[in-house]
Amino acid sequence: MTELADLLSRAERVLERLEAVLPGPATQPDWSSAVAFRWQRRHGRAELKPVRMPHRIRLADLQDVDAQKTRIERNTRQFLAGRHANNVLLTGARGTGKSSLIKALLNEFADQGLRVIEVDKSDLVDLPEIVDLVGSRPEHFILFCDDLSFEEGEDAYKALKSVLDGSVSAVSDNVLVYATSNRRHLMPEYHDENLQARHVDGEIHPGEATEEKISLSERFGLWISFYPFSQDEYLDIVAHWLAQFGVPKRRIAAARQDALQWALMRGSRSGRVAWQFARDFAGQIEG
Repeated sequence: MTELADLLSRAERVLERLEAVLPGPATQPDWSSAVAFRWQRRHGRAELKPVRMPHRIRLADLQDVDAQKTRIERNTRQFLAGRHANNVLLTGARGTGKSSLIKALLNEFADQGLRVIEVDKSDLVDLPEIVDLVGSRPEHFILFCDDLSFEEGEDAYKALKSVLDGSVSAVSDNVLVYATSNRRHLMPEYHDENLQARHVDGEIHPGEATEEKISLSERFGLWISFYPFSQDEYLDIVAHWLAQFGVPKRRIAAARQDALQWALMRGSRSGRVAWQFARDFAGQIEG
């Protein structure tokens, strides 16, 4: 009996050491410390890390995407009011304001209880854990997945698909997923997959591989598309940011040719390029 008691005692000490080493469930953060959080997993341990200095961009700063702003803002207002709302997929040209729009929503609605949790693609397998962590909170959470795309067979793909609407358990009413991607279907598409399509009574039925890729995108109830800016739209955005940076009106008008040359060198007339030019131009005046 003495030997058994000694063995049990040693086993308990070993278990205690293992518990100290093995990762446990994520703990609740200090929710009052921030309005934006980042899910991080380090050495097996996960936590919601407060973002101390979130981006301060406003909805008014996003130019020439009024239709997109209207749709996502309406969906977010419904969400905050406790009414039905959809998960959102923002797709399209790079640098057109997809990510900035979600950051601007936080600044617009943080005082109404909106919170954003940024989740890297590599951590999407933790989505069920994140949903459980925030499900009983009074705030409304957007799980923000930026620049989303998948390769074949990734576990993160299955986890996201499950959280969107494929799981046995329902997702809490205070959680939505807003994701951005340059791909409409989030996964690479290959020529061979088109050869699997079948023609039945004049209708085209995609092959199984294509159907699988489309099925993830279809789980987002709201698709919002972004398109490359025209020259005039690009110049409108340049003028907006130059004014925001305090450049006098007469200098803004004179900056037109420089702005076009900047875009030509960058090979893009995106909103991001317009913002970068405005910072450079305003910085030279300040000097």
